[in-house]
Amino acid sequence: MTVDQSGGQVTVDQSGGQVTVGQSGGQAYARATVDVPPARWRDTVRAARDDAELACDFFDWLSAVDELADGFDVVVHLWSTTQRHGVLLRTRVPRDAATIPSVVDLFPGAGWHERETHEMFGIDFEGHPGLAPLLLPPEFEGHPLRKEFVLASRVAKAWPGAKEPGESEAGTTRRQAMRPPGVPAPGEWGPAAAVPGTESPPERPARRRPTAGPPGRPEPKAEPEAKPAPPVQPGATDGSGGS
Repeated sequence: MTVDQSGGQVTVDQSGGQVTVGQSGGQAYARATVDVPPARWRDTVRAARDDAELACDFFDWLSAVDELADGFDVVVHLWSTTQRHGVLLRTRVPRDAATIPSVVDLFPGAGWHERETHEMFGIDFEGHPGLAPLLLPPEFEGHPLRKEFVLASRVAKAWPGAKEPGESEAGTTRRQAMRPPGVPAPGEWGPAAAVPGTESPPERPARRRPTAGPPGRPEPKAEPEAKPAPPVQPGATDGSGGS
């Protein structure tokens, strides 16, 4: 089934309400897109699953897109493991009443996706068994993926990649590269140290030879110097009695 045929089949299964069929980008990986009103959301997901030609029996993912004043687009991607095609189903909910029926009873795998979407966008899913926090701590306030959500870290410190180093409005300058411990500065060694007119680094004091051994080890005793033997007088005998 082609992309156009997939979208058209979803439209045939719908009765009532405005349904718009389109096609996503991606060229060879394009998907049929079907936009339905929120009231037809569950029926559309069920039709894509139960229709013999569509047979979208695999739930891939569900998320949302913040369209600011236009509300939120809730998107689900379903895939057919037998027909090898997919379809993107979308619906739009108003910003001041972001509520949509849950599809957990149709696809149990949608449970975590609906929890994440509720947590990040503030969209309620009617009929979900428990929209408990999934990624954020319970005391967290707000919905981070809403476009009006202000990142506190960017209020305290400007985004470092917004401007070139040294041009930030926050007055930050480019940090100097840190050298590992024991590595001298470029002017203290190598070709830069031999350039005339440059200030030479101070001479390091010579290392003193250790006068004592390691702690806990006794120092070796110095051996006494051997005394030289007295000279032998001419004509003297060694006392053996020889003539």
